[in-house]
Amino acid sequence: MLKFMRNKVMSVDRSAPNRLSAFGTLDDDLYGLDMEVVFSQDELEILSISGQWHRWTTPECPRALDKLQPAVGMRLAPGFRADVAKVIGRGACRHFANLLIEMAHAAKNAKMAIEYQEAKEQDPDLSLESFIKNWQPGVSAPAATAKAQAASAATPVSHPPLADAPRPTGGMVIDMHVHTSPASPCAGAAIEDLIAEAKRIGLSGLVITDHNHVWSAEDIERLGREHDFLVLRGNEVITDQGDVLVYGLEKDIKGVTKLADLRAQVEAAGGFMAMAHPFRGFLITGVEQMGLSVEQAAEREMFKHVDAIEVLNGKVTPDENGFSGRVAEALGLPGLGGSDCHEMGTIGCYATEFTVDIKSEADLVQALRQGNYHPVRFRD
Repeated sequence: MLKFMRNKVMSVDRSAPNRLSAFGTLDDDLYGLDMEVVFSQDELEILSISGQWHRWTTPECPRALDKLQPAVGMRLAPGFRADVAKVIGRGACRHFANLLIEMAHAAKNAKMAIEYQEAKEQDPDLSLESFIKNWQPGVSAPAATAKAQAASAATPVSHPPLADAPRPTGGMVIDMHVHTSPASPCAGAAIEDLIAEAKRIGLSGLVITDHNHVWSAEDIERLGREHDFLVLRGNEVITDQGDVLVYGLEKDIKGVTKLADLRAQVEAAGGFMAMAHPFRGFLITGVEQMGLSVEQAAEREMFKHVDAIEVLNGKVTPDENGFSGRVAEALGLPGLGGSDCHEMGTIGCYATEFTVDIKSEADLVQALRQGNYHPVRFRD
C-alpha cells in the first residue's frame, strides 16, 4: 500500500513594534525543511530570511540555502507570488518558495489581527466587518481605523448566523467527493469498505474522486455489480488555481494543470466541473471573512471556469462552508455537497440530493448540467 503524508506548520509573532517574525516548517516522506522570515509590519517587507534542511533528495537541494537572500526587500503586493516563484522557486527551491508564499500570507493575517485589536482599544464598538472592509495590507492602522469608524457609524453591519444545511427530502443522495486507498495516497480506506459503509448508512451512491486518478469503466461496473450499489467515477484534479472536481471526463490527468486548459477538455467531453473546497484554510482564525469579502472572493478568476462550487465539504470548517455558499449565491452558481472522506468514518457527512434517478455516469452528468440537485447534510 502506498502512503504519503505531508505536514506544514507556521507561526507568526510580533517580535518588535514593527516586526513580525514568522517560522515555517514542511515535513513529508521526502523533504524536511524550516524557514525563518522577518517581515516589517507596516509594509510586509521581507527584512531577513534563512532556511535549514533536515532531509533532501538531491545534491542540489542544500545549495538552495545560499539562494534565499534575493527575497530580502520583497513586499506582499501584487506580483509577489510570481516574483517568489521566479526568484526562489527557480533559483533556489520550489519547496522554499511555496512555504515563503504561505508564510507571507500568514504574516498579513497576523498584521490585520494585531491592528484590529489596537483599533478596538480605541473604539470598543468597532466591528470586525467594518475594520476588514477598509483594511489594506499597505495602509497604516490609524488610517484603516478611521475609515472603519466612519463606515460603521454610517451603516451598521449585521450578519445573521447561517442556517443549518438542509437534510434530504426523499431524492437520491450521492456522496460526490470520495477518496480511496491506495489510489489517493492520503486516503486510508479501501473502496470495498467505503461501499459497505455507504450502504449501511443509507446513501444512494457514491462518486470516487481520487486525486489525479481515473478509475476504469470496467472496474466501476464490476464494483457496482458485486456490491449491488451505485458506484460512479469522477476525478479531483490539481490545477494552478486549486482543486477541481470533474465528472464525465475519462482522461487521466497527472500533475498540476492549468484551470483554463482543464475547462476546455471538460467542455469538449461534455462533462461538468466544480471548484472543490475553494476557501479551505482561509478562515482558520475562526473569524468570518478574515481579510476577504464575498464580493472580493466572487471576483476570483477560478470561478469563471467552473459550473458549480462545492459548498458543503467535510474537510473544512462550518464558516468556510458558509462562506463558499455565499460566494456561490453571489455568482449564481449551484452548490455541491460531498464528504471529501479519506476514512470510513466521515463518508456521507455531506452529500448531494438529486431530484431525478441516477443510474449511470451519463445520468449523473446530465442531472448536474440540468441543475437537478442540491447539497445536503446527511450524516452527523
